[in-house]
Amino acid sequence: MRLRGRKGIREDIERQSELVVLNARDHKGKWAELFGNNNPIYAELGMGKGKFISEMSRKYPDINFLGVDMYDELIRKASEKARAAHELADEEETIIPNLRLVLFNIEQIEEAFADGELERIFLNFSDPWPKKKHARRRLTHPGFVNKYKDILNENGEIHLKTDSQLLFEFSLNSFSDMGLRLRNISLNLHAEGIHPDHVMTEYETKFAGQGMNIHRCEVVIGPKALEQHIQQLVKSNS
Repeated sequence: MRLRGRKGIREDIERQSELVVLNARDHKGKWAELFGNNNPIYAELGMGKGKFISEMSRKYPDINFLGVDMYDELIRKASEKARAAHELADEEETIIPNLRLVLFNIEQIEEAFADGELERIFLNFSDPWPKKKHARRRLTHPGFVNKYKDILNENGEIHLKTDSQLLFEFSLNSFSDMGLRLRNISLNLHAEGIHPDHVMTEYETKFAGQGMNIHRCEVVIGPKALEQHIQQLVKSNS
């Protein structure tokens, strides 16, 4: 994807140092220090225009959120969404304690985060890369998932949403082949209407409005998360 935005985009985001992170590698192993607390850190990889991560950060103030994307223009658009979600006036007012927008290429994600540094990863409407020869570029390919397993902590989870049946089928097979536990699998997330507490992405709003199926699943990664999941299953079946 190639984006063209107005001139001065880099200058815009450089002025927002309280919100935008341009040097992600420098914070590897130190993201908690950046936020100034030990709250869980959730990251959306490939955040697009930032509606989801901005609204999540407003809704859950006790969780730290990172929106990661590789395009300057999307970081700028996400900064606008963040200010709107938190009702901030302008670019000079960009202090949101639990949100940072990170300019970074996900292909090198292990260079930005230390082992166990994240608690949850969101993959929302990632590029499906439909051609078989591009399968390794899909963000649910084992090459990526193995990196996620390293940077997620003992409570770690991956939450996936997509409109692409191809990507969803590929992802389910990828997770299963890796021996990972899946839960809350949905082939049509909004079949009974959109739950009022559900935070939507831009694509999700558009596709759901067109009557398209939204596929979703959660992948349990961390040992504590897995233990809790199994306990819940035992309890519900007893």
